[in-house]
Amino acid sequence: MLQQRTLKTLTRAVGVGLHSGQRVELTLRPAQPDTGIVFRRIDLPEPVDIPVTAMAVNDTRLASTINVGSAKVHTIEHLMSACAGLGIDNLYVDITAEEVPILDGSSSSFVFLLQSAGIELQRAPRRFIRLLRPVEVREGDGPAAKWARLEPYHGYKLAFEIDFDHPAVDSTGQRVEFDLGAGNYSRDIARARTFGFTRDVEMMRANGLALGGGLDNAIVMDDYKVLNVGGLRYDDEFVKHKILDAIGDLYCVGKPLLAAYSAFRSGHAMNNKLLRALLAAEDSYEIVTFQDEKQAPRGFAQVARAW
Repeated sequence: MLQQRTLKTLTRAVGVGLHSGQRVELTLRPAQPDTGIVFRRIDLPEPVDIPVTAMAVNDTRLASTINVGSAKVHTIEHLMSACAGLGIDNLYVDITAEEVPILDGSSSSFVFLLQSAGIELQRAPRRFIRLLRPVEVREGDGPAAKWARLEPYHGYKLAFEIDFDHPAVDSTGQRVEFDLGAGNYSRDIARARTFGFTRDVEMMRANGLALGGGLDNAIVMDDYKVLNVGGLRYDDEFVKHKILDAIGDLYCVGKPLLAAYSAFRSGHAMNNKLLRALLAAEDSYEIVTFQDEKQAPRGFAQVARAW
């Protein structure tokens, strides 16, 4: 049986929020089968649990934010991406502020934290959302068009294309495809950092965003070039970060997907819109388990054995 997974023990990190600039402590704790991933705001007078679901995402300006009532957690996508990449089904995330720490701007630090705690197989079948027919969302026309799509696929693969009119981005790969069964998330995707432009910083900070951003946790570009001394971690780091974000955004559906995702100029808002369209079309998917891991798509059983 392909089993659900959680952590063997708890692990902690301290950092600052990318947009809030606030110091935040994060504790990742094991959770029982069928818990899902639950953020817990332990800094509030009464701790509040915020389960991650597509419908809990209430703000997608430059990040994915979830809430229960007035309790919020911003910028969950990098941690969610690491959980998806390593196959973590059940997890409590205790947090002392309203934003997940940005750490180095990628998901690699979260991968390290999860791996250092160890992965525990649980006595419950892992449940997948398997696409039965395509689901697509689109916005805009002509040069302003953007879209995202899910299609049936026995596995999980993602293809993303970006379109930035900037010399530093134009000189790199602007389309990438990643298949979880054939690739290695930690090696191929996790180290891709978020990125931004100096010309946007003043506007963003005036709106209370990017207050914790800098060269140590993002790729920063002026009008012509990358300003980070070490340059890029991947030749196509920009579009790979978009794949990283999409993996995290899509994992907010609450279960791993068996689907092919493709997108052009998509972002957090469109990714969440795609999940909502999927869930609204009940004939477009089914929930499946694999009693025999040999029937599971390539890659999923391999991750289970690795732990």
